[in-house]
Parts: sequence; C-alpha cells; structure tokens
Amino acid sequence: MMDGWHGMLQPALDKLADSDDQRTATMFVHGTLKVMLYAPHGTDPQIPHDRDEIYAVVKGSGHFMLGERSISFKAGDVIFVPAGVEHRFVDFTDDFATWVFFYGPKGGEQGE
Repeated sequence: MMDGWHGMLQPALDKLADSDDQRTATMFVHGTLKVMLYAPHGTDPQIPHDRDEIYAVVKGSGHFMLGERSISFKAGDVIFVPAGVEHRFVDFTDDFATWVFFYGPKGGEQGE
C-alpha cells in the first residue's frame, strides 16, 4: 500500500542538473499517472505523445505551440494537450521548467 508522494521542485531540478543532455526527470508513477519534471535546454524536440498530458509551469515563460496555435505561457500556467496532438515549447527563458502529468489510456480519454 502506498503512503502517498510529495514532489518538490528543487530535488527534481537537482536530478536534471547532473546531466547536460537530460531534459526530463521521472518523479512518480502510479497506475496510468506519470509525473515528470521537464526542463529543455535551448530547443524542445518533443513529438506527439500517445496519452493525454497536463503541463504545470513552475519557472520561466515563453510560447507554446499547440497544433498551429501559439499560446504565451508563464510560471503558474496550466496547459492541457490531448493525446496525439503536435506541440512544443518555443522562445522560452533559460530557467524554464514544468511539471508534466501523463495519464489515462493510450489514445487519450474522451472529453465531454
């Protein structure tokens, strides 16, 4: 039985600081939920994912491409991306970092 999980930003950032080429640190996995810290360096090489995801921006600012749409973001913002949709962070500050929450079945959940 799991007692819970408490994620903290600094230990996750420290985990990423150990490697110049590492962009993600997996912090927690439970069932279909996977929690990661994502902090790309310079460019964001993402490809569409097979599950729904939520970004909770903790540091920095920039623009987020969701399909053909460009959305400005800053620390404190939350962004939802359905499974299979092209997306990436662009023109982001050097301190940019975001929590990423992957969840649900492959192909995503059906919204209301």
